[in-house]
Amino acid sequence: MAPALIENILPVALPIHSKVSNRDLPWSTYAGNKKQIAYEPGRTIVETQDSYEHEHLRPHFPSVHWEPLKEVPYHDKGIHGDRHFRNLLESATDVFDYNPKIGTEIHGVNLATLTDAQKNDLARLISIRGVVFFRKQIDLNIDAQRQLGAYYGKLHKHATTAVPRRAGLEDVHVVFTNGDAKDQRAVFSPTFLWHSDVTYEVQPPSYTSLKLISGPPRGGGGDTLWSSQYAAYDLLSAPMQKYLESLSALHSAQMQADGSHAAGRPVRRDPVTTKHPLIRTHPVTGWKSLFFNPGFVTSIVGIPKAESDAIIAYLNEIIATTQEIHVRYQWQKDDVAFWDNRIC
Repeated sequence: MAPALIENILPVALPIHSKVSNRDLPWSTYAGNKKQIAYEPGRTIVETQDSYEHEHLRPHFPSVHWEPLKEVPYHDKGIHGDRHFRNLLESATDVFDYNPKIGTEIHGVNLATLTDAQKNDLARLISIRGVVFFRKQIDLNIDAQRQLGAYYGKLHKHATTAVPRRAGLEDVHVVFTNGDAKDQRAVFSPTFLWHSDVTYEVQPPSYTSLKLISGPPRGGGGDTLWSSQYAAYDLLSAPMQKYLESLSALHSAQMQADGSHAAGRPVRRDPVTTKHPLIRTHPVTGWKSLFFNPGFVTSIVGIPKAESDAIIAYLNEIIATTQEIHVRYQWQKDDVAFWDNRIC
């Protein structure tokens, strides 16, 4: 689970000056003939998009209508992964965990050239660690990214979000903004921004990938956080675990559809409300996890509203405020995050 991506402005780094007076710098260093570094705390500069190199991927909102989604056969490729990830890691130069609960970063692996055995290992690793990060994935263009995703199952088409301008990419979700974008942080509470993608679908996604092709420089904002639903379940007392295992929740797409209509954008598929169990068992690991998120869950089925509201508030607090179950990722150009939408 991750908080919604806030579409911030795209900043660029402050330029490095070779000739500047020390009196003009808020902080500087100087040694011999080395260049001085100019630094102003918290300052970023808006990057213009007058000549954007990815014009074919700019956001587009086609006015079309799709039929309701139906459940399709699914077999998790992670079941076939090596328990020691030897195929995936055979070319790796480094691998490390962000913390004991969630998040792993791998260096030296090219996602665009993975063998099937490596893909299976990757699915297994993601199903255990929740989210896995890869730096400098230059070769993974949009077509290679879609091909990799399709190995794991049928790609999802979102009913409301932007798709690329290039035809045939309706199963790609574009996150894009520029300097004219409105700051929408006041519209939602911080807790509400946490979500798992499209859990209102009858068959929510499993593995999901996101690549940054342009964005803020280091320290410019735009970080993404994930929350482990395995760890959230483990935080519950044994009686609460048993109680929640007997309950299901309603996940609704209505608010998302209403927001698109209010913005004058099309809704390509009628909004649905779907019942899912609050606790699920992962097919690869066999571990139990919470399956709940503040963004789409509207009520708990079969109990009084007051009790439902209390449970929702309690689970919201666990997910949003328990830092030990979070991982925070600071993006750089061409980075890729691959996560399991069922447990994050």
